[in-house]
Amino acid sequence: MTETYAVTDPATGEVVKTYPTATAADIEAALSAAAGAQRDWSRTTTVAERAEAMRRVASLHTERREELAAIIVREMGKPLDDALGEVDFSAAIYEFYADRAEKFLADEPVELLEGEGSAVIRRSPYGVLLGIMPWNFPYYQVARFAGPNLIVGNAIILKHAPQCPESAAAIAAIMRDAGFPEGAYVNVYATNEQIAEMIADPRIAGVSLTGSERAGAAVAEIAGRNLKKIVLELGGSDPFVLLGASDLDAAVESALAARLDNTGQACNAAKRFIVADDLYDAFLEKFTAGVLAASADITPLSSERAADNLRSQVARAVEQGATLVSDGRDEGAFVAPGVLTGVTPDNEVYTQELFGPVAMVFRAGSEDDAVRIANDTPYGLGSYVFTDDAEQAKRVADRIEAGMVFVNGVLLDGAELPFGGIKRSGFGRELGRYGMEEFVNKKLIRTLR
Repeated sequence: MTETYAVTDPATGEVVKTYPTATAADIEAALSAAAGAQRDWSRTTTVAERAEAMRRVASLHTERREELAAIIVREMGKPLDDALGEVDFSAAIYEFYADRAEKFLADEPVELLEGEGSAVIRRSPYGVLLGIMPWNFPYYQVARFAGPNLIVGNAIILKHAPQCPESAAAIAAIMRDAGFPEGAYVNVYATNEQIAEMIADPRIAGVSLTGSERAGAAVAEIAGRNLKKIVLELGGSDPFVLLGASDLDAAVESALAARLDNTGQACNAAKRFIVADDLYDAFLEKFTAGVLAASADITPLSSERAADNLRSQVARAVEQGATLVSDGRDEGAFVAPGVLTGVTPDNEVYTQELFGPVAMVFRAGSEDDAVRIANDTPYGLGSYVFTDDAEQAKRVADRIEAGMVFVNGVLLDGAELPFGGIKRSGFGRELGRYGMEEFVNKKLIRTLR
């Protein structure tokens, strides 16, 4: 399928600007430039020098935050305050890696069991990387991939979502203005077919994709055939497990924030709310009221297509026996916030991800029942556990099948905290020290004398 790169304001449906899709010559130029940078820039610069350039990337995000935020408001309908927050978080990620890269990438001595001499693990560049990024967090997603890898010395070719061409160009301009040379960071407006060919190209050493399960499977298939290392961050249907609450109102506020942040368009948003029997009725009443009240300030989803997909899922869920309570504008890219109850395992939506302001609420008869429901999903990205019992929190967190568990708090992501999942949510990690470990050559150097 041919991709159309265009800025389409989801609030109005207006096509603001279109961008030309890459030609075969453009793709070859990108591959050649990145390979050249990998051969020259990567080998002739130090970690400290690359970290200093990354520090300038962070500063430029801060200097241009208003301009950058306005771009993604246009591109995918993000509320302005959220857009500014995303730019700030992206700057913090770049700065985090700039400050810690030399420590993270330092030689690691290996204690020998026998024999003389020494051995170290040296972390060196892996090669040219292809990044395939989504539309829901246009700057943040790039930051957590590009930040650590450019400092490692991996040249990057970045294919952004077709609806994010303006933010993609803005990031490329920042990388250039920060001092990264031609080829170190290359933006391409590529088609899916071109991406498949690029993955197979021997000049590409690895691929990182954040996106849908379907896209991840397609990329993994091509990468596997060509023996390329990949990192996949895919969908999620994260459970919010409420087992106890001395302050139910506070728990409800956390639940609302976890579901409605970014208009519900976050892979690690809470999407399934699993509530202990004794709290269920009161929680459902308060939570539903909060979801419906949010309709007054709801912003559009990223596109009419995304909204239509969500509406179709919800309609099908109701056809199959679920109960929906919703209110608000429901047209174009706007979807009325809502709550689904009575979702049984034979309902298709039970195992699906709802990417927007609609939540599923389940009643749990016991702790074991809550854990069973939480784990009864093909996904395993994030999760949330709320309880006043510290021992119960530890016990349940240990039993949750997910890459991340947040206890008694939401929206707690940080540059220092590794991000990633298991099962059909993908594999590999971004952010934190582990995010810098994915695409490095952990080279053993064993010296006898």
